[in-house]
Amino acid sequence: MSNFFSHKLRGRSPGEIVALVILGIIGITGLAILFGFVILWLWNWLMPELFGLPTITYWQGVGLFILFKILLGGCSSSGSSKKCRDDRKHDSKSKFSKWRYYDKFWKEEGDELYSQYVARQTESSSIHEEDLEES
Repeated sequence: MSNFFSHKLRGRSPGEIVALVILGIIGITGLAILFGFVILWLWNWLMPELFGLPTITYWQGVGLFILFKILLGGCSSSGSSKKCRDDRKHDSKSKFSKWRYYDKFWKEEGDELYSQYVARQTESSSIHEEDLEES
């Protein structure tokens, strides 16, 4: 995990890292407030008219959001079951282990392989265009 953070934060000053953390906290707080208002608005717009239920307050909307997240969250970021957490941990570790070779690969072979890929794509697109013109 330390390799992940060192790769993502490479070349950033401590001030930038602190600013990113603070910005992330502000963003998460803003989204939580927004979700509360969205649920409040949707509930008060639909539920009383459709089912005769009472209107709710902002905090009741936030509570409903948390309740829905707990009940319907599944295997998302919170990982409600041990199996989900284990699968996600294994997947992210195996995917990240490949990234340690990325910089070296790109320096040694990247430009050449990319040029070969572009050549193959332009050949296949020109063949495809010729087929379309013939039909």
